[in-house]
Amino acid sequence: MIKIKRVYDQPESGDGFRILVDRIWPRGLSKGKADVDLWLKEIAPSDELRKWFGHEPEKWPEFRQRYAAELDAKHDEVAAIREHARKGTVTLLFGARDDQHNNAVVLKEYIESKRARKGKARKAAAR
Repeated sequence: MIKIKRVYDQPESGDGFRILVDRIWPRGLSKGKADVDLWLKEIAPSDELRKWFGHEPEKWPEFRQRYAAELDAKHDEVAAIREHARKGTVTLLFGARDDQHNNAVVLKEYIESKRARKGKARKAAAR
């Protein structure tokens, strides 16, 4: 199971393995208080994409497409998250104020859609 949560929110036991998926460490938050198990900054959007998006909701559809295209080249990082998710709950942590328009939302959708396609491919191959 994959969940998403603001890194500034209080850690909970149900979070499981906590992965920070931002390129930049969250402002004003100590590493101890963040309770991050893994900082996977390599999976974050490129600096160019992050700056272009600027958390402007009207750019959201284009951001989702561009970031998904970047994720297509990040096989190892996506595989690492999938591996942790196979073992238990994973919470993708993000620092943005907007909990609906951020890279963690896109990343979760991406992983879940890729997982669904892989499952369909396995079923088709088994026939």
